[in-house]
Amino acid sequence: MRIDFTKMHGLGNDFMVFDAPPGGIPSPEQFRRLADRHTGVGFDQALVLEPPHRTGTTLYYRIFNADGIEVEQCGNGVRCVAALLARRGRAVPGDPLLLDSAAGVVRAELRPQGLVTVDMGVPTFDPRALPFDAPTDALVHRLEVSGGETEIGVVSLGNPHAVLLVDSVERAPLESLGRAIESHRRFPKRVNVGFLEILDRGAIRLRVYERGAGETLACGTGACAAVVVARRRGLLDEEVRVQVRGGELRVNWEGVGLPVWLTGPAAVSFEGRVEL
Repeated sequence: MRIDFTKMHGLGNDFMVFDAPPGGIPSPEQFRRLADRHTGVGFDQALVLEPPHRTGTTLYYRIFNADGIEVEQCGNGVRCVAALLARRGRAVPGDPLLLDSAAGVVRAELRPQGLVTVDMGVPTFDPRALPFDAPTDALVHRLEVSGGETEIGVVSLGNPHAVLLVDSVERAPLESLGRAIESHRRFPKRVNVGFLEILDRGAIRLRVYERGAGETLACGTGACAAVVVARRRGLLDEEVRVQVRGGELRVNWEGVGLPVWLTGPAAVSFEGRVEL
């Protein structure tokens, strides 16, 4: 099987993007080999583009983590898909794009200076949506992990997120605690884990341990999750600058029951071909 691909990234959160090949989707083992940064292409996620599944949408995209497991949504990934469509002449700035995925349809708009804004939908706090083993919705859930108790907020943005408030993202035990929470028994389908440091009501720092990928330089849905969890607790304003290791994202969320908007850059690194 031959795959022609485009390597892209959103603030260092990197992707291998390609049209679904006639021979079928690569196997989980093949995705893991492709994700290897020494012997493969290297990526946090692979984005596979298919013809539209619904009328009125431009295409359907599938997301595979570096561990080969398919997941529901990826904020930086959908921004890269929109930018690639523009590169292919299938989208122009100012005109909305409707892109479909396992998490549903998202709206994307191309902005000046290489920025892309996407409507990531209405956040869901019902634990069953993640899923998360809890009797009811709550601003804060207590989780027994690593021999102690940790407070988290949970939210679904098409994919599951747990968010921890920390004094410093640099000093947070991201690797050990992130791995422990990601695979905690109360998250049957695992979870993305965000470590959130509030700078002021309009700015935060964030590191994310992504499900199936480990820490990434940026996580779009993770940025949205951190903002909505903290804003729901009254800690942030409507528009927030999110500083991640790869740069800065912007998240806008007016409140419960309304969609959250994500804005940031999307760039092409190179194009290539690989034989499986």
